[in-house]
Amino acid sequence: MENLAGSLNAHWAAWSAVVASGVFHGVNPAMGWLFATALGLQRGSRSALLLALPPIALGHAASVLLFTSSIAVLGAWMPPLAQSGLHWLLGALLIGWAAWQHAYGHKHRVRVGMTAGFLGLAAWSALMATLHGAGLMLMPALLPVCGSGMSAGGPLAVSAAFTVLHTAVTLATTAAIALLAYEYLGLGILRRGWINFEWLWQGALVATGAIMIAAG
Repeated sequence: MENLAGSLNAHWAAWSAVVASGVFHGVNPAMGWLFATALGLQRGSRSALLLALPPIALGHAASVLLFTSSIAVLGAWMPPLAQSGLHWLLGALLIGWAAWQHAYGHKHRVRVGMTAGFLGLAAWSALMATLHGAGLMLMPALLPVCGSGMSAGGPLAVSAAFTVLHTAVTLATTAAIALLAYEYLGLGILRRGWINFEWLWQGALVATGAIMIAAG
């Protein structure tokens, strides 16, 4: 009974982490709300802002699903004794990725014009999410659920559910902040006192990597 209760607690903690990461990704201007707001302000149209959100969410989801499905299948295929090594590998990758972002990320900005169409926005969003390691940040939550034996449908079903929930929360957060900036705040808030999200993101990657290593 105690083992079952512990598994349930870990299960809900993992899904809570998916929701929390969705909020965190949605708040990050690099994940899309800044572009959507700028597009709406440039065209003077709330509709332009809203139309930018679906491709941004689709691109983010594609990147996250690529990572979560690959790692979920790999984790399920590997024998239990080797999974500790997977935790260490992913943890080191996250920390190394944060170091690369700190040293070189600012030199490799991905730019897209304000006339980009649906596919262009989706591709830009997928690339930004991939370069920021958005999917990798879900690994500490994903692997325990896949290995708990409580997931219906196997690892691919778990990765798909993670992606859908995470993207829905990210989209809702992105839309709320983009509309708030468009209607009331404007982009001047970035000059008046916005926090450095690049440093915060890098710190989150390091923290996630440390959690992965500790879990291994």
